[in-house]
Amino acid sequence: MAVGRCDFPIMPEIPGIRLGTVCAGIKQTVRDDLLVFEMAEQGSCAAVFTQNAFCAAPVQVARDHLTSKPRWLLINSGNANAGTGRQGLQDALTSCELLAQLTGGSAGQVLPFSTGVIGQPLPIDKIGSALPDAVRNLNPSSWDKAAKAIMTTDTFPKGVSQTLEIDGRTITFNGIAKGAGMIQPNMATMLSFIGTDAKISSALLQQCLKRAAELSFNRITVDGDTSTNDALVVMASGLSAAPEILPDSEHYTRFADALLDVCKRLAEAIVRDGEGATKLMRIVVEEAQSEEEAVRVAKTIAHSPLVKTAFFASDPNWGRILAAVGRAGVDNMVLENIRIFLDDVCIVREGGRADDYTEEAGQQVMDREEIRVTVQLGRGDARQEVLTCDFSYDYVRINAEYRT
Repeated sequence: MAVGRCDFPIMPEIPGIRLGTVCAGIKQTVRDDLLVFEMAEQGSCAAVFTQNAFCAAPVQVARDHLTSKPRWLLINSGNANAGTGRQGLQDALTSCELLAQLTGGSAGQVLPFSTGVIGQPLPIDKIGSALPDAVRNLNPSSWDKAAKAIMTTDTFPKGVSQTLEIDGRTITFNGIAKGAGMIQPNMATMLSFIGTDAKISSALLQQCLKRAAELSFNRITVDGDTSTNDALVVMASGLSAAPEILPDSEHYTRFADALLDVCKRLAEAIVRDGEGATKLMRIVVEEAQSEEEAVRVAKTIAHSPLVKTAFFASDPNWGRILAAVGRAGVDNMVLENIRIFLDDVCIVREGGRADDYTEEAGQQVMDREEIRVTVQLGRGDARQEVLTCDFSYDYVRINAEYRT
């Protein structure tokens, strides 16, 4: 169940980027589960990855290959190729070699990605058998098919498309993402791939992407779990007629902001599709001493199972929010300065329940599908926002039955 409408957009073709999908039968045989991206030779690439110490074999290989001017991405769903030891690494490398043989490139120019069940061997034979068809299917208009091919427990394909005008010329961005559970990114997301025709160096693109990831995907959480396979990649073909994006320029600032907007919209789509989610919550922390402090408080609230289950029940049990703020690790907190709101309804003021708060007012907010929780710490000027969703019965069911 998704929170709100999440229609897949019409995505224009991006010059220099093609996509091909096929059903390899990795875990199921109903829909495509193998995706290949191809980028023009003059393009640039940037990526950020999970910080989980047990990072998957494809993450390790992709990190190594990122410095070799990548031109292809190879993504499979249905199997994470994580917790698979040396064989998993060899399988990830073999998949790169198989694609390179079909495209005429080198294995080092392929970045592999996997998503699905952890701890099971990657069915490399199935991937090898299906790859020729994926390459034959390469075309610039298959963004919708690509978004569906990377899904696991997602209930809908996630995509964003937007344009940026620079000196009368257009730069286009298309982005897709997958993710519904095991979401608490750390310098990455579950899996997200963004294509653009901008001219920009790999180093500058990496700089833009790092900022965008930190302020978007690193500001969401579904269940507090950081995946073994998280990755976010941007491929820039360089075929737009717009001027090259250069550092310390107005063009750079506008490009960086456009990329951030794409990432924020994709990240929100992931939270809207949180496993079993019925509500979207925006946790806003204001008047903190630093952005780090604001994020820490916001994520403590967003990660709390007691807070999340109260929202699922539409129960204005505001004490759970107060308790989460109190255990967020903020030094020298002055309780009398803190104010907490559900949307515009003040629930906590001067160390306790606000004098004008009523259960009826709190209930009106909790009955909504989208809710904003605002915490004003009264300590400074920093502000940050974290997006999360509720915990429902379906979250437990989905994850209890994940391997069946």
